[in-house]
Amino acid sequence: MNFKMKSMALTIATALLSLSAAGFAAETIKIGVSGPFTGGSAPMGVSMRDGVKLAVSEINAKGGVLGRQLQLIERDEEAKNERGVQVTQELINKENVVATVGYINTGVALASQRFYQEAKIPVINNVATGSIVTKQFLPPEHKDNYIFRTSANDTIQSAMIVDEAINKRKFTKVAILADSTNYGQLGREDLEKTLGAKGIKPVAVEKYNLKDVDMTPQLLKAKQAGAQAVLTYGIGPELAQIANGMEKLNWKVPMIGSWTLSMGNFIDNAGKNGDGALMPQTFIQDGNTPKRKAFIEAYQKTYKVDRMPSPVSAAQGYDSVYLLAAAIKQAGSTDGPKIREALENLHEKVEGVVTTYNKPFSHDDHEAIKPGMAVMGEAKGGRVVLAK
Repeated sequence: MNFKMKSMALTIATALLSLSAAGFAAETIKIGVSGPFTGGSAPMGVSMRDGVKLAVSEINAKGGVLGRQLQLIERDEEAKNERGVQVTQELINKENVVATVGYINTGVALASQRFYQEAKIPVINNVATGSIVTKQFLPPEHKDNYIFRTSANDTIQSAMIVDEAINKRKFTKVAILADSTNYGQLGREDLEKTLGAKGIKPVAVEKYNLKDVDMTPQLLKAKQAGAQAVLTYGIGPELAQIANGMEKLNWKVPMIGSWTLSMGNFIDNAGKNGDGALMPQTFIQDGNTPKRKAFIEAYQKTYKVDRMPSPVSAAQGYDSVYLLAAAIKQAGSTDGPKIREALENLHEKVEGVVTTYNKPFSHDDHEAIKPGMAVMGEAKGGRVVLAK
């Protein structure tokens, strides 16, 4: 081969290497987004997804992470356990995500997240609140845990609900109405345990199913037992049926329940009957800090809405992406174990809309929201406001 041909071959090889390097540099970082984007849980799922998309858009506009753009792979698991399992396996095995954010429903999380644990891929639960969610894979059975959370778990919420009913309002007779899902029944257990620690036994404990439209039998039992308040664990549509059922019975006692009393489909379906309902909130749609104001305005402008369908879900979804991005950046890698290690020991503070996170996780604590961080919200005039 003469010099000219050698020079040409070298030029071609260099060009190919440059193209290959450019292609590698442009390779996206795939992040799964798993939630119910249809059905009764959709206000939570859609709000979470849209909060996630806002965060990714902001991060990508600033150059992405490790010089690469974040790419969201969205999957609707319809709040169905079996669909959640299918979606999870698809995100891991087909899409090769480096991490996933999401899981709205506790039952779906408990059925599905084991696949992330087995694959050593982090998943950040940003809405599901069942107390057991982050405790499925603890030592000594599991050396490391790949399940994280940015929502207020039910241990925190049940303590706030009981504090409101028993300590602040001095009620001695309360009823519990919870749906039949994992979420509802695990929440009911937490409520009963927290009440029991105060020497209180509910005067009625009633269960109902998703899509039930008549809560009269359960409410009558609670009313006849002399309940001074109804403590709830369910999701928006059925919670609205409870509020409307109480109005039909002309029974006016407070509804105090888990954060889902803030869902748009509770507030809209209950109307004035929902006013006064109290619930723990990590985020209320109120621009009381520059970060929150900017987030709310960006959400309203991007999705052309005034009130977020589920502000809590949107905020926690948004923050979960910033925490994940900080971990990937710190790890300098998209390797699952390295991301997990970084999440457990984040060096820099991460400013979110729920809070500014300062070492939110450790190896033994995967709960970003600690007791005392949530506030009580109140349904009032079609919105949720800070309870007085």
